Amino acid sequence: MALFDEEEGFKVTPDMPLATRMRPRSAEEFVGQEHFFGPGKLLRRMLAADRLMSVIFYGPPGTGKTALAYVIANTTRAHFVGLNAAGSSVAEVREVISRAKERKRVSGKRTVLFVDELHRFNRAQQDVLLGDVERGTIILIGATVHNPFFAITSPLLSRSQIFEFQALKPEEIKVILERALADKERGLGDSKIEISARALDFLGEISDGDARRALTALEVGVLSVKPDKKGVLHYDLEVAQESIQKKAIVYDRDEDAHYDAASAFIKSMRGSDPDAALYWMAKMLEAGEDPRFIARRMVICAAEDVGNASPMALVLANAALQISEFVGLPEARIPLAQAVTFIATAPKSNAAYSAIAAAEKDVREGRTLQVPQHLKGASFKGAKRLGRGVGYKYAHNFKDHWVAQEYIPADKQYYKPTTQGYEAEIKKRLEAWRKKRREELSKKK
Repeated sequence: MALFDEEEGFKVTPDMPLATRMRPRSAEEFVGQEHFFGPGKLLRRMLAADRLMSVIFYGPPGTGKTALAYVIANTTRAHFVGLNAAGSSVAEVREVISRAKERKRVSGKRTVLFVDELHRFNRAQQDVLLGDVERGTIILIGATVHNPFFAITSPLLSRSQIFEFQALKPEEIKVILERALADKERGLGDSKIEISARALDFLGEISDGDARRALTALEVGVLSVKPDKKGVLHYDLEVAQESIQKKAIVYDRDEDAHYDAASAFIKSMRGSDPDAALYWMAKMLEAGEDPRFIARRMVICAAEDVGNASPMALVLANAALQISEFVGLPEARIPLAQAVTFIATAPKSNAAYSAIAAAEKDVREGRTLQVPQHLKGASFKGAKRLGRGVGYKYAHNFKDHWVAQEYIPADKQYYKPTTQGYEAEIKKRLEAWRKKRREELSKKK
């Protein structure tokens, strides 16, 4: 499924969508991705020197991946072929490679192969490219919205430079829109359009860094508005709001968007920012995330990051988890919000989490400690003859329900309470007990 006709090149026709017609033709026209395509940056230098290597373009929709391939096609002296992985077969790829070999043998000319939606190639299809990418028969440019470390095979990744595209900034979207309004050849410059600053600002913000979405909204509005008596089309904020499609939340359940949002959610609660935590939770819910997944993250955060500084955090988180099991959306979001805000605003301590990690490390790496005789189970017949349980002191028989007794045959201290919240009280009690236990046990030695 060829994206670009090898014989006719990149012809722009009036029936094409505005977003397609306005694809940049040169590096100077390309907007955004300054971190790798700005003046003097790596990919810009490679293109200027016509010394491209195999690359993978990765990032959200509408950020310029195909547009940059268009620029490369217009700029490079190499032969350019474009395919869409969704509609291309292994046979078609082999044919492109065969022609590339012949072209290089006859004329010495290199071939740049652009594969849009590269993630749609399975492992076998990706492996077809390996040898010829390795030998330099083809220079691969792959584009994908999926994290290449999940979607692309390791051998192909190791032979390619990865460039991550970022969502365009509102001011960059506005530059693209203004060019489309002014361009008489490919854009809307032949029409008399008066667009308000508020409409431009709105499209720049609401498009979420997606130039295609913004240009489509501009085109829809222009085509749907009736001109006034002077033939002028008035594109105001109301038109812009009616022209933009409902925001589609970029969110893949098993890839970056899912894990990144969950990570931001947890870190916001840990960092005591309830507003940020609520935003990331709202984004996950809006994208269709299972509320039980969100509740499980809260349970872990309550235990790991709040701990005994505020024991109620775990109780509330667990309650939210149970409620989310039986109450569906939209109602479940209310107890979820209560638990999130409590956890985020609670005093924080990771002492319990650090304690179990330290104990586990000792168990795995240290000398295995044996259970003292007086602590061993003594409920079976003949236990006393083996000395099991002999000398054990029942704590409730002593003052304050506490007695100095050895519970582990080594001086270990894993749990180190902080002075945060309720844990400050625990710290006082524990320090007193530890001191008294050491003193009492030292007398017996």
